[in-house]
Amino acid sequence: MIAFRDFAMRRGERLLLSNVDLTLHAGWRVGVIGRNGTGKSSLFAAIQGEVEADRGDIEVPNRVRIASVAQETPALDDPALDFVLSGDANVYKVIVAEREAVEREDWEAVADAHHQLEELGGYDATARAGKLLHGLGFSADTHERAVKEFSGGWRVRLNLARALMTPSDLLLLDEPTNHLDLDAVLWLEQWLLKYPGTLLLISHDREFLDEVTTHTLHLHDGKAKLYTGDYTAFERQRAEHLRLQQITHEKQMAERAHLQSFIDRFSASAAKAKQAQSRVKRLAKMVGTEAVRVERAMRIEFPAPTKLPHALLRLIHADCGYGDHVVLDNVSFILEAGDRIALLGPNGAGKSTLVKSLVGELDLLTGERGGHPDLRIGYFAQHTVESLHAGVSPIDHLAEIAPGVATQQLRDFLGKWNFPGDRAFESVDGFSGGERARLALALIAWRKPNVLLLDEPTNHLDLDVREALAEALSDFPGAIVLVSHDRHLIGLVCETFWRVADGVAQPFDGDLDAYAVWLRTRDNSNDGKGAAAAKAAAAASAAGKAAPAAGKGGRKVNPVKLAEAEKRVAELESKLHTLDMDLADPTKYAGGGDNAAELARQREQVAAELEKAEAAWMGLYDGA
Repeated sequence: MIAFRDFAMRRGERLLLSNVDLTLHAGWRVGVIGRNGTGKSSLFAAIQGEVEADRGDIEVPNRVRIASVAQETPALDDPALDFVLSGDANVYKVIVAEREAVEREDWEAVADAHHQLEELGGYDATARAGKLLHGLGFSADTHERAVKEFSGGWRVRLNLARALMTPSDLLLLDEPTNHLDLDAVLWLEQWLLKYPGTLLLISHDREFLDEVTTHTLHLHDGKAKLYTGDYTAFERQRAEHLRLQQITHEKQMAERAHLQSFIDRFSASAAKAKQAQSRVKRLAKMVGTEAVRVERAMRIEFPAPTKLPHALLRLIHADCGYGDHVVLDNVSFILEAGDRIALLGPNGAGKSTLVKSLVGELDLLTGERGGHPDLRIGYFAQHTVESLHAGVSPIDHLAEIAPGVATQQLRDFLGKWNFPGDRAFESVDGFSGGERARLALALIAWRKPNVLLLDEPTNHLDLDVREALAEALSDFPGAIVLVSHDRHLIGLVCETFWRVADGVAQPFDGDLDAYAVWLRTRDNSNDGKGAAAAKAAAAASAAGKAAPAAGKGGRKVNPVKLAEAEKRVAELESKLHTLDMDLADPTKYAGGGDNAAELARQREQVAAELEKAEAAWMGLYDGA
């Protein structure tokens, strides 16, 4: 479908890509990966015809419909729902014509519009746009809000929804998860898995890539290499490729040395001159295999805290919010040394509010906040990056919080955070978003905190830095509270999960897989009515009373029973998933066939229990 023929591309004087020859076939879902600055976004621009190749061609069939996410969103008065609907330009044009005809009471034009909608298959367009908004975290009461009333992050989501609404054969997504919460990321995964066209996806989220992609295009050192499989498969194949390349290189170097030794020894000998000359020709014809250049593994660290008391920070019966507005009600949250807590839940539900309340940046409306006298908090949020001083270098930023410390010591510390040599003296004005975030984390690490409160620390960080951050946090002996949509980071770092939603912050009994199952169970139940029921049940549980929930025909489902039934289904689905993974792993039953038989028996039993639990769950609606 898309073919690159001897393709090369520059950015200014710098050669981004050269000698690219490959074909991407229809229906593939391709993860485009590489360090920042390797040309991923420029490649997308070239596919869309926005920039020209410096050499060679990109062949994209003229009939292919391309959709991508706009980088800017104008401050429109249009309602959010209409903005998303307009992604399907033909259908939206007819919908607008129908509205205008109704206002004029031109019923013939209304009938004509209905006929056109039928031909375009556009009768469900408004429902599809609403589902996209819901999946990306927009509550129903925001669908009619003007686009201009949304903040920057939410406008990015609107652009994403509009791109998904656009009829396309080729979908280009550049870091689509950057402004999403975990709930929306999990929803987007499921949507993309059902997308029938070809997908090209730039992402630094390895779990997202593993779930969605069928192929991986790696941009590195001016080259583009295509691998079959997801990101994990790419890592495995690339490691093997580099190993074989190094072996081949070492063999060739040994053969070259042997040939050169013969030439040096016998080139002056008349008896051996002919053989020496033939070896000179052979040496000249040898195609050299490049030695593997080991990329410097990114390594960062958070120094051990000077003091690490056991009881660090607590909120007791706290109402968290702004002014008279309570976002979270009656929160009791205790943080002890070694705790590693991930906050789950949709954006806007109160995760950042809870973190700000823990930091003390936000005063409690009621309740108590207490901290140990030796408490030292390291706090990262988006405004942490934005608060870096324009025109100031990393070393000057560090010197500001470390007065009197020798310049060499500051340079050594910044070098560990990948600001080596002259980079430590460059102005942050020219830094990428990822470099700014890395500097902000370095400034936090210098203070040796014993509590890290991190609100989306991976935005704009590439895969290598994310991996290094995950390792550093895994080694950190203090307490961590983490808000992130990066499941790989959460999975490596956190051991406990709290769900923040519906005005409540409470522990979630399960891991990330169980959470994903719980979300799907909630959102798929009874065309969305289950979501309302789950919210009502959560609110009822928090208030200690029953709340009404919708059943078929408008009758009520007991929300407490519904919540229990949904939880039971989620638990069994998670257990079934674990058993399937064990059965797929031969090491789990290496001891003999009895272990495999036992796992199979357990799976059969859990599957039967799940079937009964699902029937009981659906029966709550049927009996309502």
